Amino acid sequence: MTYASSLPGQPRGGAIQGPATARAVCVLAPNPSPMTLDGTNTWIVSEPGSDLAVVIDPGPLDEAHLAAVVATAESAGKRIALTLLTHGHPDHADGAGRFAELTRTPVRALDPAMRLGDEGLESGDVVTTGGLELRVVPTPGHTADSLSFHLPADAAVLTGDTVLGRGTTVVAHPDGRLGEYLESLRRLRSMTVDEGVSTVLPGHGPVLNDARGAVEYYLAHRANRLAQVETAVENGYRTPPEVVAHVYADVDRSLWPAAELSVRAQLDYLAEHGLI
Repeated sequence: MTYASSLPGQPRGGAIQGPATARAVCVLAPNPSPMTLDGTNTWIVSEPGSDLAVVIDPGPLDEAHLAAVVATAESAGKRIALTLLTHGHPDHADGAGRFAELTRTPVRALDPAMRLGDEGLESGDVVTTGGLELRVVPTPGHTADSLSFHLPADAAVLTGDTVLGRGTTVVAHPDGRLGEYLESLRRLRSMTVDEGVSTVLPGHGPVLNDARGAVEYYLAHRANRLAQVETAVENGYRTPPEVVAHVYADVDRSLWPAAELSVRAQLDYLAEHGLI
């Protein structure tokens, strides 16, 4: 048996859906897959005692899911006042337009194409709604528009797809870039050391109780994969499909298309640094 405490980041056992911290509640979208794990985690975040809430990543365009998010907030006596996006991938953002209609809320995102309303999100922004404080942290790499949200009152960070609750994420080439992703992971690690962040509220998978351990695992994993790709190229595996078949032979073949995106990002990184 494998115990959660021995896994990277100490994933929390039990159901993903429901309260995760004093201020964050998860509503799990019904879109499980090898890429989305159990489904997309839609987060309702609010200050205790406030009647206003913020939703992060409404998820796919699924009417029942969007209605469940609204009902979950209302059952706690809260009105959704704002919608935020960690990034624009469909499993996180396709439902945003419809959700904005249901809740009459603006949608704020880094990518102007994903916004509904006058305000976007930028590095250093602080979102304050109903006494809640969310700090916007740029974490590009998975995608160019990826953001995380620091919830200091709960010593937590909502990471979207930058750090998952289980497994590792894809650097979605060509939009995603490995150099930026590594910098984002280092930024998150600094937050665990300097700002006391201890909990990861991910876009997929369970809550992680050891944020520093999770990020350090991700950094070590990336360094190991990058070394494997470099060695594969030195041994004559030149094309991305060839490298995937060699380096990711232990990974389910259904995930090879996603692995190829990361390999392309790794090959670009190695070339940019004169290593191949």
